[in-house]
Amino acid sequence: MASTSSFDISTGADLQEVDNAVNQTVKEIGQRYDFRGTSCTIEFDREKATIRLFADDEFRMNQLIDVLETKCAKRQVPTTNLDKGEYEPGTGTAVRCLINLKQGIDQETAKKISKAIRDQGFKKVQTQIQGEEVRVISPSKDELQTVMAFIRAQDFGIQLKFGNYRG
Repeated sequence: MASTSSFDISTGADLQEVDNAVNQTVKEIGQRYDFRGTSCTIEFDREKATIRLFADDEFRMNQLIDVLETKCAKRQVPTTNLDKGEYEPGTGTAVRCLINLKQGIDQETAKKISKAIRDQGFKKVQTQIQGEEVRVISPSKDELQTVMAFIRAQDFGIQLKFGNYRG
């Protein structure tokens, strides 16, 4: 019986690094001159994997998001996995924004990844959607390396991770 090799495609951010990025953002807005006297806040809910932003106006909200994205990028948190919601008006000119962290591949994106691999015509390569991951199976390790290179070259709107390699 021929042995098969496989790997999993997933996505997600290290929540501790997100927490560190949020704390650095809070520290920076506390020190920046353009945020003095404002009531801009940022809260991270680890359980729900969401970041809540409050700002006095849209201009400061844009600055707050820019600082957060910069801190996330420095801590290797994929900014493509930050799903920014619409600005919600608050009292006066104040605005709120909710940012969701994508911690798994949704079904629609998993189907797109699977279809892209099938359409490319790799020999004896199979894909399985397993919850929030996509497993790629093939008897050829070289073919799996080719699939990885192909997937890295594609843009699915999220940063993908390759792991759980079994040879």
